[in-house]
Amino acid sequence: MSNLIRGLRGLALAMTGMAGSFAARAADTMESAYWNLPKGVTDISNEVWHLHMAAFWVCVVIAIVVFGVMFYSIFAHRRSKHPVPATFHHSTTVEIIWTIIPFVILIGLAVPAAGTLIKQYDTRNAEMTVKITGYQWKWQYEYVGEGVSFFSTLDPESNNARQLHSGIDPKTVPHYLHNTDNYLVLPVGKKVRFLLTSNDVIHGWWVPDLAIKKDAIPGYINEMWTQINEPGIYRGQCTVLCGRDHGFMPIVVHAMSAADYAAWLAKQKGGAEVAAAAPVVATDAAVDAPVAPAAAEAAPVEVAASSPAAAAPAAVDAKAGEKLFLGNCAACHQATGAGLPPTFPALTGSKVVAGPIDAQITQVLKGKNAMPPFAQLSDADIAAVVTYTRNNLGNKVGDTASAEQVKKLR
Repeated sequence: MSNLIRGLRGLALAMTGMAGSFAARAADTMESAYWNLPKGVTDISNEVWHLHMAAFWVCVVIAIVVFGVMFYSIFAHRRSKHPVPATFHHSTTVEIIWTIIPFVILIGLAVPAAGTLIKQYDTRNAEMTVKITGYQWKWQYEYVGEGVSFFSTLDPESNNARQLHSGIDPKTVPHYLHNTDNYLVLPVGKKVRFLLTSNDVIHGWWVPDLAIKKDAIPGYINEMWTQINEPGIYRGQCTVLCGRDHGFMPIVVHAMSAADYAAWLAKQKGGAEVAAAAPVVATDAAVDAPVAPAAAEAAPVEVAASSPAAAAPAAVDAKAGEKLFLGNCAACHQATGAGLPPTFPALTGSKVVAGPIDAQITQVLKGKNAMPPFAQLSDADIAAVVTYTRNNLGNKVGDTASAEQVKKLR
Protein backbone atom coordinates (compact mmCIF):
# COMPACT_ATOMS: atom_id res chain seq x y z
CA MET A 1 0.00 0.00 0.00
CA SER A 2 2.84 2.40 0.89
CA ASN A 3 4.44 1.74 -2.49
CA LEU A 4 1.11 2.52 -4.19
CA ILE A 5 0.78 5.79 -2.26
CA ARG A 6 4.35 6.79 -3.12
CA GLY A 7 3.70 5.93 -6.75
CA LEU A 8 0.51 8.00 -6.89
CA ARG A 9 2.26 10.92 -5.18
CA GLY A 10 5.14 10.73 -7.64
CA LEU A 11 2.71 10.61 -10.56
CA ALA A 12 0.79 13.58 -9.13
CA LEU A 13 3.95 15.65 -8.70
CA ALA A 14 5.10 14.73 -12.19
CA MET A 15 1.76 15.79 -13.68
CA THR A 16 1.86 19.05 -11.70
CA GLY A 17 5.40 19.72 -12.91
CA MET A 18 4.38 19.07 -16.51
CA ALA A 19 1.32 21.31 -16.15
CA GLY A 20 3.39 24.04 -14.51
CA SER A 21 6.04 23.84 -17.23
CA PHE A 22 3.43 23.96 -19.94
CA ALA A 23 1.72 26.87 -18.18
CA ALA A 24 4.99 28.80 -17.89
CA ARG A 25 5.62 28.46 -21.62
CA ALA A 26 2.10 28.80 -22.94
CA ALA A 27 1.09 31.64 -20.63
CA ASP A 28 3.98 34.04 -21.27
CA THR A 29 1.70 36.09 -23.49
CA MET A 30 -0.92 36.12 -20.74
CA GLU A 31 1.39 37.36 -18.00
CA SER A 32 0.84 41.03 -18.68
CA ALA A 33 -2.81 40.70 -19.69
CA TYR A 34 -5.01 42.88 -17.52
CA TRP A 35 -7.61 40.13 -17.17
CA ASN A 36 -5.22 37.55 -15.75
CA LEU A 37 -4.03 37.09 -12.16
CA PRO A 38 -1.00 39.38 -11.61
CA LYS A 39 2.32 37.62 -11.19
CA GLY A 40 3.29 40.00 -8.42
CA VAL A 41 6.60 41.05 -6.92
CA THR A 42 7.12 38.55 -4.10
CA ASP A 43 8.20 34.90 -4.05
CA ILE A 44 4.81 33.90 -2.66
CA SER A 45 2.91 35.84 -5.33
CA ASN A 46 4.98 34.07 -7.99
CA GLU A 47 4.17 30.68 -6.47
CA VAL A 48 0.48 31.58 -6.33
CA TRP A 49 0.58 32.66 -9.98
CA HIS A 50 2.19 29.40 -11.10
CA LEU A 51 -0.35 27.39 -9.11
CA HIS A 52 -3.13 29.41 -10.70
CA MET A 53 -1.79 28.84 -14.20
CA ALA A 54 -1.24 25.10 -13.56
CA ALA A 55 -4.86 24.75 -12.41
CA PHE A 56 -6.02 26.84 -15.38
CA TRP A 57 -4.28 24.65 -17.95
CA VAL A 58 -5.43 21.47 -16.24
CA CYS A 59 -8.99 22.80 -16.57
CA VAL A 60 -8.33 23.66 -20.22
CA VAL A 61 -7.13 20.11 -20.95
CA ILE A 62 -10.11 18.62 -19.10
CA ALA A 63 -12.49 20.84 -21.05
CA ILE A 64 -10.92 19.86 -24.38
CA VAL A 65 -11.11 16.12 -23.54
CA VAL A 66 -14.66 16.21 -22.14
CA PHE A 67 -16.14 18.40 -24.86
CA GLY A 68 -14.14 16.53 -27.50
CA VAL A 69 -15.63 13.20 -26.40
CA MET A 70 -19.07 14.77 -26.13
CA PHE A 71 -19.00 16.32 -29.62
CA TYR A 72 -17.51 13.16 -31.11
CA SER A 73 -20.27 11.07 -29.53
CA ILE A 74 -22.96 13.45 -30.79
CA PHE A 75 -21.55 13.28 -34.33
CA ALA A 76 -20.45 9.64 -34.60
CA HIS A 77 -23.41 8.12 -32.79
CA ARG A 78 -26.21 10.27 -34.10
CA ARG A 79 -29.55 8.61 -34.76
CA SER A 80 -29.23 8.74 -38.55
CA LYS A 81 -26.04 6.67 -38.32
CA HIS A 82 -26.97 4.40 -35.39
CA PRO A 83 -30.76 4.19 -35.21
CA VAL A 84 -30.57 1.32 -32.72
CA PRO A 85 -28.89 2.38 -29.46
CA ALA A 86 -26.41 0.19 -27.63
CA THR A 87 -27.73 -1.96 -24.80
CA PHE A 88 -24.79 -1.73 -22.36
CA HIS A 89 -25.16 0.50 -19.30
CA HIS A 90 -22.16 -0.28 -17.09
CA SER A 91 -18.38 -0.47 -17.37
CA THR A 92 -16.32 -1.08 -14.24
CA THR A 93 -13.11 -0.22 -16.07
CA VAL A 94 -14.40 3.19 -17.20
CA GLU A 95 -15.65 4.00 -13.69
CA ILE A 96 -12.29 3.14 -12.15
CA ILE A 97 -10.49 5.28 -14.73
CA TRP A 98 -12.69 8.34 -14.24
CA THR A 99 -12.32 8.01 -10.47
CA ILE A 100 -8.53 7.62 -10.40
CA ILE A 101 -7.73 10.40 -12.89
CA PRO A 102 -9.54 13.20 -10.94
CA PHE A 103 -8.00 11.86 -7.71
CA VAL A 104 -4.50 12.08 -9.18
CA ILE A 105 -5.18 15.58 -10.55
CA LEU A 106 -6.45 16.83 -7.20
CA ILE A 107 -3.46 15.38 -5.34
CA GLY A 108 -1.15 16.91 -7.94
CA LEU A 109 -2.65 20.35 -7.32
CA ALA A 110 -3.12 19.99 -3.56
CA VAL A 111 0.47 19.04 -2.67
CA PRO A 112 2.20 22.21 -3.97
CA ALA A 113 -0.80 24.38 -2.94
CA ALA A 114 -0.54 23.15 0.66
CA GLY A 115 3.16 23.98 0.69
CA THR A 116 2.50 27.53 -0.51
CA LEU A 117 -0.33 27.96 2.00
CA ILE A 118 1.96 26.93 4.86
CA LYS A 119 4.53 29.51 3.71
CA GLN A 120 1.87 32.23 3.59
CA TYR A 121 1.06 31.72 7.26
CA ASP A 122 4.67 31.49 8.46
CA THR A 123 5.41 34.91 9.97
CA ARG A 124 8.50 33.75 11.88
CA ASN A 125 11.85 35.54 11.56
CA ALA A 126 10.28 38.80 10.43
CA GLU A 127 12.71 41.73 10.30
CA MET A 128 10.09 44.41 11.03
CA THR A 129 6.44 44.65 12.07
CA VAL A 130 3.71 47.01 10.90
CA LYS A 131 0.35 47.22 12.67
CA ILE A 132 -2.54 47.97 10.31
CA THR A 133 -5.84 49.25 11.74
CA GLY A 134 -8.93 49.69 9.57
CA TYR A 135 -11.34 52.59 10.07
CA GLN A 136 -14.37 53.78 8.15
CA TRP A 137 -12.89 54.73 5.70
CA LYS A 138 -9.12 54.83 6.01
CA TRP A 139 -6.13 52.84 7.27
CA GLN A 140 -3.73 53.54 10.10
CA TYR A 141 -0.15 52.25 9.82
CA GLU A 142 2.05 51.92 12.91
CA TYR A 143 5.69 50.89 12.56
CA VAL A 144 6.09 48.84 15.72
CA GLY A 145 9.13 49.86 17.74
CA GLU A 146 9.93 52.83 15.49
CA GLY A 147 7.55 55.46 16.92
CA VAL A 148 6.11 56.22 13.46
CA SER A 149 2.35 56.17 12.85
CA PHE A 150 0.07 57.83 10.32
CA PHE A 151 -3.29 57.50 8.59
CA SER A 152 -3.84 56.83 4.90
CA THR A 153 -7.04 57.88 3.18
CA LEU A 154 -8.43 58.61 -0.28
CA ASP A 155 -6.41 61.29 -2.06
CA PRO A 156 -8.04 64.75 -2.33
CA GLU A 157 -8.15 64.74 -6.16
CA SER A 158 -10.17 61.51 -6.26
CA ASN A 159 -12.36 62.72 -3.42
CA ASN A 160 -13.17 65.95 -5.26
CA ALA A 161 -13.85 64.18 -8.56
CA ARG A 162 -16.20 61.61 -7.04
CA GLN A 163 -18.56 64.24 -5.58
CA LEU A 164 -21.95 64.52 -7.23
CA HIS A 165 -22.02 67.33 -9.81
CA SER A 166 -18.31 68.02 -9.24
CA GLY A 167 -17.83 68.72 -12.94
CA ILE A 168 -14.50 66.86 -12.86
CA ASP A 169 -13.94 64.08 -15.36
CA PRO A 170 -12.60 61.08 -13.36
CA LYS A 171 -10.51 60.09 -16.39
CA THR A 172 -8.40 63.19 -15.82
CA VAL A 173 -7.52 62.12 -12.26
CA PRO A 174 -4.42 59.88 -12.04
CA HIS A 175 -5.26 56.53 -10.42
CA TYR A 176 -8.82 57.64 -9.72
CA LEU A 177 -10.09 56.02 -6.46
CA HIS A 178 -6.86 53.98 -6.29
CA ASN A 179 -4.59 56.60 -4.75
CA THR A 180 -4.05 57.79 -1.19
CA ASP A 181 -2.58 60.84 0.49
CA ASN A 182 -0.07 58.77 2.50
CA TYR A 183 1.59 55.59 1.23
CA LEU A 184 2.62 52.58 3.29
CA VAL A 185 6.38 52.62 2.76
CA LEU A 186 8.28 49.31 3.02
CA PRO A 187 11.86 48.23 2.32
CA VAL A 188 12.69 45.80 -0.48
CA GLY A 189 14.23 42.46 0.50
CA LYS A 190 13.07 42.45 4.13
CA LYS A 191 10.47 40.15 5.63
CA VAL A 192 7.70 42.40 6.95
CA ARG A 193 5.14 41.07 9.42
CA PHE A 194 1.70 42.70 9.50
CA LEU A 195 -0.64 42.76 12.50
CA LEU A 196 -4.11 43.49 11.18
CA THR A 197 -7.14 44.65 13.17
CA SER A 198 -10.06 47.09 12.95
CA ASN A 199 -11.44 49.90 15.09
CA ASP A 200 -15.07 49.64 13.97
CA VAL A 201 -16.34 47.09 11.41
CA ILE A 202 -14.73 44.31 9.38
CA HIS A 203 -12.41 45.53 6.62
CA GLY A 204 -10.24 43.61 4.16
CA TRP A 205 -6.62 44.55 3.33
CA TRP A 206 -5.75 43.41 -0.19
CA VAL A 207 -2.78 44.14 -2.44
CA PRO A 208 -2.77 41.78 -5.48
CA ASP A 209 0.90 42.32 -6.40
CA LEU A 210 1.91 41.12 -2.93
CA ALA A 211 -0.53 38.17 -2.90
CA ILE A 212 -1.92 39.46 0.40
CA LYS A 213 -5.58 39.47 1.38
CA LYS A 214 -6.62 39.36 5.01
CA ASP A 215 -9.63 40.54 7.01
CA ALA A 216 -9.29 43.24 9.68
CA ILE A 217 -11.69 42.25 12.48
CA PRO A 218 -12.54 44.40 15.55
CA GLY A 219 -11.11 42.93 18.75
CA TYR A 220 -9.02 40.37 16.87
CA ILE A 221 -5.51 40.44 15.40
CA ASN A 222 -4.72 38.64 12.16
CA GLU A 223 -1.18 38.08 10.94
CA MET A 224 0.33 38.07 7.46
CA TRP A 225 3.68 38.89 5.93
CA THR A 226 5.43 39.89 2.75
CA GLN A 227 8.91 40.28 1.32
CA ILE A 228 8.93 42.52 -1.74
CA ASN A 229 11.56 41.84 -4.40
CA GLU A 230 11.19 44.92 -6.61
CA PRO A 231 10.94 48.64 -5.76
CA GLY A 232 7.77 50.29 -6.98
CA ILE A 233 4.26 51.38 -6.10
CA TYR A 234 1.62 48.69 -5.67
CA ARG A 235 -2.09 49.38 -5.25
CA GLY A 236 -4.98 47.58 -3.62
CA GLN A 237 -8.18 48.28 -1.75
CA CYS A 238 -10.54 47.17 1.00
CA THR A 239 -12.34 44.01 -0.12
CA VAL A 240 -15.08 43.86 2.51
CA LEU A 241 -18.37 45.74 2.27
CA CYS A 242 -17.55 47.83 5.33
CA GLY A 243 -20.46 50.23 4.85
CA ARG A 244 -21.46 53.15 2.69
CA ASP A 245 -18.45 54.66 0.88
CA HIS A 246 -16.65 51.30 1.11
CA GLY A 247 -15.34 51.87 -2.42
CA PHE A 248 -13.32 54.89 -1.30
CA MET A 249 -10.81 53.04 0.88
CA PRO A 250 -7.77 52.32 -1.33
CA ILE A 251 -4.35 50.99 -0.32
CA VAL A 252 -1.01 52.09 -1.78
CA VAL A 253 2.31 50.43 -0.90
CA HIS A 254 5.58 52.12 -1.87
CA ALA A 255 8.50 49.66 -1.87
CA MET A 256 11.89 51.35 -1.56
CA SER A 257 15.49 50.24 -1.53
CA ALA A 258 16.99 49.70 1.93
CA ALA A 259 18.89 53.00 1.76
CA ASP A 260 15.88 55.02 0.61
CA TYR A 261 13.67 53.41 3.24
CA ALA A 262 16.19 54.20 6.00
CA ALA A 263 16.25 57.85 4.87
CA TRP A 264 12.43 57.98 4.77
CA LEU A 265 12.14 56.44 8.24
CA ALA A 266 14.64 58.89 9.68
CA LYS A 267 12.67 61.75 8.16
CA GLN A 268 9.43 60.48 9.72
CA LYS A 269 11.05 60.14 13.13
CA GLY A 270 12.19 63.72 12.82
CA GLY A 271 8.58 64.80 12.28
CA ALA A 272 7.00 62.27 14.64
CA GLU A 273 4.47 64.71 16.11
CA VAL A 274 3.00 65.39 12.67
CA ALA A 275 3.16 61.74 11.62
CA ALA A 276 0.65 60.87 14.31
CA ALA A 277 -1.97 63.20 12.88
CA ALA A 278 -4.75 61.85 10.68
CA PRO A 279 -4.83 63.46 7.22
CA VAL A 280 -7.85 64.66 5.28
CA VAL A 281 -11.13 62.77 5.63
CA ALA A 282 -12.00 60.09 8.12
CA THR A 283 -15.64 59.15 8.23
CA ASP A 284 -18.72 58.48 6.19
CA ALA A 285 -19.75 62.11 6.33
CA ALA A 286 -16.26 63.49 6.07
CA VAL A 287 -15.56 61.55 2.90
CA ASP A 288 -18.71 63.09 1.44
CA ALA A 289 -17.40 66.60 2.07
CA PRO A 290 -15.51 68.03 -0.96
CA VAL A 291 -11.90 68.95 -0.27
CA ALA A 292 -10.97 72.58 -0.77
CA PRO A 293 -9.07 73.20 -4.04
CA ALA A 294 -6.04 74.41 -2.11
CA ALA A 295 -5.90 71.10 -0.23
CA ALA A 296 -6.19 69.17 -3.46
CA GLU A 297 -3.29 71.05 -4.98
CA ALA A 298 -1.15 70.37 -1.95
CA ALA A 299 -1.84 66.61 -1.95
CA PRO A 300 1.41 64.82 -1.04
CA VAL A 301 2.76 61.70 -2.66
CA GLU A 302 4.45 60.44 0.47
CA VAL A 303 3.45 61.01 4.09
CA ALA A 304 1.81 64.41 4.35
CA ALA A 305 3.39 64.89 7.74
CA SER A 306 6.68 65.91 6.19
CA SER A 307 5.14 68.93 4.51
CA PRO A 308 4.93 72.18 6.51
CA ALA A 309 1.71 73.03 4.70
CA ALA A 310 0.13 69.80 5.92
CA ALA A 311 0.83 70.77 9.52
CA ALA A 312 -1.10 74.04 9.24
CA PRO A 313 -4.50 73.94 11.01
CA ALA A 314 -7.44 73.71 8.64
CA ALA A 315 -10.30 76.19 8.85
CA VAL A 316 -13.49 74.85 10.47
CA ASP A 317 -16.11 74.04 7.82
CA ALA A 318 -19.67 74.39 9.13
CA LYS A 319 -21.13 72.13 6.43
CA ALA A 320 -18.49 69.51 7.07
CA GLY A 321 -19.31 69.69 10.79
CA GLU A 322 -22.98 69.03 10.07
CA LYS A 323 -22.17 66.07 7.81
CA LEU A 324 -19.80 64.67 10.41
CA PHE A 325 -22.49 64.97 13.06
CA LEU A 326 -25.10 63.27 10.89
CA GLY A 327 -22.68 60.51 9.92
CA ASN A 328 -21.27 59.79 13.39
CA CYS A 329 -23.47 61.20 16.12
CA ALA A 330 -27.08 61.38 14.88
CA ALA A 331 -27.70 57.65 15.29
CA CYS A 332 -27.50 58.08 19.08
CA HIS A 333 -28.19 61.78 19.68
CA GLN A 334 -30.68 62.13 16.76
CA ALA A 335 -30.38 64.66 13.95
CA THR A 336 -32.16 67.28 16.06
CA GLY A 337 -29.87 66.76 19.04
CA ALA A 338 -32.78 65.54 21.19
CA GLY A 339 -30.95 62.32 22.08
CA LEU A 340 -32.41 59.06 23.38
CA PRO A 341 -32.34 59.44 27.18
CA PRO A 342 -31.21 57.97 29.47
CA THR A 343 -28.56 56.09 27.48
CA PHE A 344 -27.89 58.82 24.92
CA PRO A 345 -28.41 62.27 26.44
CA ALA A 346 -29.69 65.24 24.48
CA LEU A 347 -27.11 67.63 23.06
CA THR A 348 -29.61 70.48 23.00
CA GLY A 349 -28.99 72.40 26.22
CA SER A 350 -26.31 69.90 27.27
CA LYS A 351 -23.97 71.04 30.05
CA VAL A 352 -21.08 69.37 28.25
CA VAL A 353 -21.82 71.17 24.96
CA ALA A 354 -22.41 74.51 26.71
CA GLY A 355 -19.48 74.05 29.07
CA PRO A 356 -15.72 74.46 28.55
CA ILE A 357 -14.81 73.63 24.99
CA ASP A 358 -11.68 71.70 26.01
CA ALA A 359 -13.79 69.34 28.12
CA GLN A 360 -16.08 68.58 25.18
CA ILE A 361 -13.15 67.97 22.84
CA THR A 362 -11.60 65.60 25.40
CA GLN A 363 -14.85 63.64 25.70
CA VAL A 364 -15.12 63.31 21.93
CA LEU A 365 -11.52 62.12 21.77
CA LYS A 366 -11.67 59.66 24.67
CA GLY A 367 -15.35 58.78 24.94
CA LYS A 368 -17.45 58.32 28.07
CA ASN A 369 -19.86 55.61 29.23
CA ALA A 370 -21.75 54.38 26.12
CA MET A 371 -20.05 56.94 23.89
CA PRO A 372 -17.04 55.43 22.08
CA PRO A 373 -13.82 57.43 21.53
CA PHE A 374 -13.49 59.19 18.19
CA ALA A 375 -9.73 59.70 18.27
CA GLN A 376 -9.52 58.16 14.80
CA LEU A 377 -11.03 61.34 13.34
CA SER A 378 -8.63 64.01 12.17
CA ASP A 379 -8.08 67.14 14.25
CA ALA A 380 -9.99 69.23 11.71
CA ASP A 381 -12.94 66.80 11.72
CA ILE A 382 -13.28 66.86 15.51
CA ALA A 383 -12.98 70.66 15.56
CA ALA A 384 -15.73 70.89 12.93
CA VAL A 385 -18.21 68.61 14.70
CA VAL A 386 -17.59 70.20 18.13
CA THR A 387 -18.12 73.67 16.66
CA TYR A 388 -21.31 72.49 14.95
CA THR A 389 -22.84 71.06 18.14
CA ARG A 390 -22.00 74.19 20.15
CA ASN A 391 -23.65 76.56 17.67
CA ASN A 392 -26.54 74.48 16.29
CA LEU A 393 -29.13 71.97 17.51
CA GLY A 394 -30.64 74.71 19.68
CA ASN A 395 -27.27 75.69 21.17
CA LYS A 396 -25.73 79.15 20.77
CA VAL A 397 -22.45 79.08 22.68
CA GLY A 398 -20.76 81.27 20.10
CA ASP A 399 -17.23 79.87 20.25
CA THR A 400 -15.23 77.86 17.73
CA ALA A 401 -12.94 74.87 18.13
CA SER A 402 -9.73 74.68 16.14
CA ALA A 403 -7.69 71.75 14.88
CA GLU A 404 -4.76 73.09 16.89
CA GLN A 405 -6.81 72.84 20.12
CA VAL A 406 -7.72 69.23 19.33
CA LYS A 407 -4.10 68.39 18.60
CA LYS A 408 -2.99 69.68 22.01
CA LEU A 409 -5.64 67.62 23.81
CA ARG A 410 -4.90 64.30 22.10
